[in-house]
Parts: sequence; structure tokens; C-alpha cells
Amino acid sequence: MPDMKLFAGNATPELAQKIADRLYIKLGDASVGRFSDGEISVAINENVRGADVFLLQSTCAPTNDNLMELIVMVDALRRASAGRITAVMPYFGYARQDRRVRSARVPITAKVVADFLSSVGVDRVLTVDLHAEQIQGFFDVPVDNVFGTPVLLEHMRNQKFDNPVVVSPDIGGVVRARAFAKLMDDTDLAIIDKRRPSANVSQVMHIIGDIKDRDCIIVDDMIDTGGTLCKAAEALKQHGAKRVFAYATHPVFSGNAVNNIKDSSIDELIVTDSIPLSEEMKATGKVHQLTLSGMLSEALRRVSNEESISAMFDY
Repeated sequence: MPDMKLFAGNATPELAQKIADRLYIKLGDASVGRFSDGEISVAINENVRGADVFLLQSTCAPTNDNLMELIVMVDALRRASAGRITAVMPYFGYARQDRRVRSARVPITAKVVADFLSSVGVDRVLTVDLHAEQIQGFFDVPVDNVFGTPVLLEHMRNQKFDNPVVVSPDIGGVVRARAFAKLMDDTDLAIIDKRRPSANVSQVMHIIGDIKDRDCIIVDDMIDTGGTLCKAAEALKQHGAKRVFAYATHPVFSGNAVNNIKDSSIDELIVTDSIPLSEEMKATGKVHQLTLSGMLSEALRRVSNEESISAMFDY
């Protein structure tokens, strides 16, 4: 069996080290820096000929830099005769443009990135909670879209919630919320229905379900600026919710997210380390970060040993 090696770019160094520690292997020796003009400089400093190489890199902000690091590292590994290269992308950037709506003149960036990765020689992709599962079909190589659910669910089950209800922040998230509700001892489900009555009229949030005097658990795949999430939490509190917790896999936290979260009605926000937290976000005291290292290390081990990934999620 080929040697298993794990390399990482600069996006998620702490997560990479945790995964390496769990796999009882050393993190691969690679120099990833910048030339004086800002171009990415990469050198693989150890033998990878014939090896089963996993390259960890979230394409989070700075998205373009992290994506190019990934692409250039793949090319370096391919030219160094790596046996198989698996791009491990805990957070897959550019996933939100996955279709053309009503023939709008817009790109499908998820497809562009998929083609980019395939063209430089990626043999396989492993990612976590894709924003849209159909993105797997954009690739010409196998894609494993693993779920952050077990990590978030374990934390949920260890909390002492008072008469909890799982809340979907919008209609599009109902399937995800229903799955969490079922796994949380078939608890109740509520939905926030956002509507704009007419042009230039503020958005109104209707709560579908019983949330009065109950702990509300909002679940989502990612949090960007946090504006919608914070408005949802405020609406829940106004309608009588006792406490509001939010769970999401990907803490994108762009724009005014720090102030939005800090000043919000959310009691606690639980995310994973698919994207590192800024010091400013940590200072809010509202965000708790869980690690994906246990789940990802097991997924990598299974891929390397040609074992089933789906069996990890048989609840």
C-alpha cells in the first residue's frame, strides 16, 4: 500500500496539524510563501513519488490566494510523481454560484473551480457540507461530500436544553433542520418564513411552529455576515423564545459579522474549524468552535485504505 502523506496550505494550519496527530503521521514538509511581487511560491521538500497524498486547504478568505495555493501545490505534487492526490477542502469556496437563474448573465463559479482542480491533476476531492450537493456532479473525478452533522450533533446532545425546538432559518434549510430534529430524539421543528410584502418594505419574519418559552436551535450550513441569522434570533426572542442557539458548519464571518454577532440576541453560536476564527470574533465571547479533525482523519484513513465513507454516517 502506498505511503500516506498529508500536506497543507496556509488556510487551516491548526486543523492540518490536528489531523496529522490523529493519523500518527508527520505533516508533510512543504514551503508555501510569496515572491516579492505577490505570486505564490511552492516547494515540496520531501519525496512523494508514488505516495497517497492528501492536500488540506479550505478556500476561505483570502479566497483567491487560498485557491491558487491549492492549485499550485497540486501541480508541484503531480510533477513530483505523487501516486494519488486528494484535495481535502473542508470549506469549498465559490460554491454559492452553482447555477444560472432565469438565464442571467452570470458565471457558474463552482463549475469553474471544479474544472480548475481537475485540469491540474487532482484525483479525488473530499469536502465538508457543500453549499449545494449537486456541485459533486461538476467534477470529472470522485467527490466525497462528508457531513459536519456528527460533530455538531454530539455537542447538541451534551447540552441541557430546556424543551428544545430545532429551527430552520429559511424555507431552503428545512430538510437540514428536519434531519437534526429527527436525530435529536425527534424534537419539534420550527421554520422562519421571510417575506417582503412589497418593494421598499422591510422584510417580515413569520415563525411557523411553537417556540414560546423554549430553547431554539437554529441550524445552517454556513454563516456569512450573520445578518440574516441575527435577525432570525431577534424574531425568535420577540416571539417568546427562552434562549437561542445557532449551529453551523462553516464560519465564513465576512463583512460586518463581528459586530452583528456581538450585538445579537444569540446566546451561543457553535461552529467548526473548517475556517479559522479571527481574534475579533473570538473576543465576542459568543462563538464556540468544534474541531473536524476527528471526522476528517477517519475519512482520510478510509479513503487511503479503500474503505466506505458513507458507513461513517450510518446513524
